[in-house]
Amino acid sequence: MAFMMGWRRRDEILVVLCFLITVSCASCIEVVPHTTGSNRILIESNSDSSSTVLSVRTERIDPFDHFKEYKGGYNITNSHYWTSTIFTGKYGYILAALWPIGGIGLAISSIFFAKKKTTDSGTESHFKKAQFWLIFMGIFFLLLTIIASAVAITGSLRFHSRAQSIKRIISRTAIEASDTLYNVTKAIESMQNLTSVYDGFANSNNLNSTAQSLSEEATNIQMKAKDSMRLVNRGINILELVTIVFVLMNLLAVLIFLVARPLKLKMVLSMIIFVCWIFTSLFWIYFGLYFFLAEFSGDTCLALDEYQLNPQNSSLGTILPCSDSANTMLEDVGTGIHNLIDQVNSEISTVRSTDMPGLEYVCNPFSGPPEYLYQPDNCSKSTIKIGDIPQALRRYACLETDEMDCTQAKYVISASEYGKIQVYTTSIQNILDVFPGMERLVNCQVVKEAFSEILLNECEPLNKYAHMTWAAMAVLSTFLMLFIITWILESLHEKRFHTLDGLVKLQLSSNNMPEDKVEP
Repeated sequence: MAFMMGWRRRDEILVVLCFLITVSCASCIEVVPHTTGSNRILIESNSDSSSTVLSVRTERIDPFDHFKEYKGGYNITNSHYWTSTIFTGKYGYILAALWPIGGIGLAISSIFFAKKKTTDSGTESHFKKAQFWLIFMGIFFLLLTIIASAVAITGSLRFHSRAQSIKRIISRTAIEASDTLYNVTKAIESMQNLTSVYDGFANSNNLNSTAQSLSEEATNIQMKAKDSMRLVNRGINILELVTIVFVLMNLLAVLIFLVARPLKLKMVLSMIIFVCWIFTSLFWIYFGLYFFLAEFSGDTCLALDEYQLNPQNSSLGTILPCSDSANTMLEDVGTGIHNLIDQVNSEISTVRSTDMPGLEYVCNPFSGPPEYLYQPDNCSKSTIKIGDIPQALRRYACLETDEMDCTQAKYVISASEYGKIQVYTTSIQNILDVFPGMERLVNCQVVKEAFSEILLNECEPLNKYAHMTWAAMAVLSTFLMLFIITWILESLHEKRFHTLDGLVKLQLSSNNMPEDKVEP
């Protein structure tokens, strides 16, 4: 009976524990919604230098703020950060806009100068030599365009492969956070069984509201992660598909041009030149977009590294706050369970010498003061979990319906007392089972591990392939411009040569006509 007296004295402790769990889980709700090695990103080894590098890096011109310099640091919730970062691809956007204007100007000038009288400015050999070099340069730029296209497609595929890997890491982290909250919800729901023991537990309403909030939050995380990842996946796939399709279509166009040129298919050649002109503008836009993505991925990786060094003083700290108050609550929970198990073991020590000689001690998974760290691996093999106490007490409890059997000396625990013990121990064990997950959420360990994986495995190749793609797009656009200009010049040169040749023949013919008429 001494053992049961000890359990009754712990009723108040259990009430306090339930209250602490309620407050602690409420703190989890405040933290989780924001959750969506030899190589380092920075050479600097301290957070101050990392923060300085990031703040300087993100100082960019913001076209939506009267072209003032944005100095808000890395902040994905700030629209001015996005506009200033997207504007880093301005050279691509400007060239994409100027290129069609140049085409219109070229068309107008061609029509205007075509009406002017053409004069002979060189011999036939000079024209042939110039035409040879124009054709040679056109084919040379064509080959360079094909090579740049292959590099652009390769870079785009690899960049999007790394982006998909990061997306999977984020999705996995969101699922882990959601599953942890569901497990905590189940633990809290099991604690509500204590209300039947107390005939109305004062904190039952808090437990109910906390369990409901956690369940809703877990569902919310899953839905947000699913919706966000769907949008990210759609954006990644669209950009990859459009890039590859347009590059391949451009390749097909220049190859058709190569075949149509010897056949003198002027209409086909003109259409291909027009199509390639449009593709050139599109590729300059893609250059700007991939340049922006390279800048953004560089900012993000730098911010992740900064967060790893010092979460509190990092740019991401405002988006992913790790609650100190929640940490304190978890410490209080650990302290309460530690003291409770110590008292249980003290009671076991007493009853081992009297009524229950074979009863095992309970494993205390928390270290002693002042840290009260959760260390379940330090438990002795001779101890049992607190959740196994009902099984250990089973041989000392009278659970039979026949009252005559309960008169034996070995039965020192009644059925009702055994039921209470089962409720207590199951509730505490459920808390212990979800404690590591709660700790990982409150300490942002789930997020830190995801960031660490991205930093270690994904950031360097992501930046590499982003730079590779925008550089290839810039080279492709440049060579395509030179290819188009070269073949336009060659076409105009050939047209001019044939015009001059026709004029010469016409003049010679007109000069010979009078002589023919004079002859008899």
